[in-house]
Amino acid sequence: MTTFAPSAPWTDHAAGDGIRVQQLGEHIGAVIEGVRLGGDLDPRVVDEVRQALLRHKVVFFRGQHHLDDASHHEFAALLGQPTAPHPTVGGQGAVLPIDSKHGKANSWHTDVTFIDRVPAISILRAVVLPTFGGTTTWANTAHAYEQLHPALKALADRLWALHTNVFDYAGFRDEVRIGGIDVEEQAYQDEFIAQLFEAEHPVVRVHPETSERTLLLGSFAKRLIGLSTTDSRDLFDLLQRHVTKLENTVRWDWAPGDVAMWDNRATQHYGVADYGDQRRVLHRITLSGDVPVSVDGVRSTLRSGDARSYANQS
Repeated sequence: MTTFAPSAPWTDHAAGDGIRVQQLGEHIGAVIEGVRLGGDLDPRVVDEVRQALLRHKVVFFRGQHHLDDASHHEFAALLGQPTAPHPTVGGQGAVLPIDSKHGKANSWHTDVTFIDRVPAISILRAVVLPTFGGTTTWANTAHAYEQLHPALKALADRLWALHTNVFDYAGFRDEVRIGGIDVEEQAYQDEFIAQLFEAEHPVVRVHPETSERTLLLGSFAKRLIGLSTTDSRDLFDLLQRHVTKLENTVRWDWAPGDVAMWDNRATQHYGVADYGDQRRVLHRITLSGDVPVSVDGVRSTLRSGDARSYANQS
C-alpha cells in the first residue's frame, strides 16, 4: 500500500526511462511527458504512471494521436480491469462515448457512484473537440477532507449518502429551451435511467491504495441518510463547497491527442459547457474498483440494481 503525507511537497522530476512529471497545481494535476500510451508499456513505466496518478489525482498526456479505441483499451488493461461502458447505456467493449449530442456533463460528479463498486480510475481521450471552450475541471476530494475543521471531519466521518443514477448529469432534463429536449438526447437520457440504481456510500471513504480519507459526494448523491431534507441539503452544500474551492482544482484545455486519467476514488470533475452548439466527443474507459469502506470499516451497500456485469464480476 502506498502512503502519502498530507500535502507532501512534489517538484517536477525525471522519473527514469525518459519520463518527466510536471506538476500543474499545489494540490492536484500533473502532465506526464515521454510516454507513448498503449498496451506495450514496460511495467516500470506503468508503475511510475500509477504512482504519479495516486499523488496528483489527475494526470495528462499530450500528443497521443496514435491511440484508437483498441490501443486505449490495451493501455487501460495494464492498470486494472476495464468495466463495461456503463451500467445502463448500451455500448460495445469498454468504451463509453461522452458525446455532447446526448447532453453535457456540466455538474460536479465522481463517475458511476450509484453502484456499490465505484470505478477506480477513468481514462478519457479526446476524439472531436470544439473550436473554443469544452474544458474539464477536476477537484481533489482528499485535500478537501484534509482542509475541513476537525469538528466537520468528525461529523462527515459518520455520514452516509444515498446515490442514484436518476441524479446523474445525463439524467437531467432541459426545462429551458422552447420546444423541449432534442429527440435523440431524450432517448439517450431515457435509456440512462431505464434501470434504477441506488447505493449507500459513506460520505468519507478510505482510499484502498493510499489510506487517505476522501469525500464521496457529487451530483449522484440524492440525500444524506437519516437527515431531514433541509439538513441534508445544507450539509451537502457545505461539504461540496470545500471540494470545489478553486485552489483545490485544476482545469484542462483539451487539444487533439490529449488523454486525461484520474483517480475516481479521490476526485470529482466537471465538463464546462461553454462551446455553444459545437460537437464535443471524448471516449472514456473506466477500471473496476473496490467497494468503498468507511472510516470505521463499514462497506457500501447496493440498494437497487445489479452492477456485476458492468464491473465484469461473476
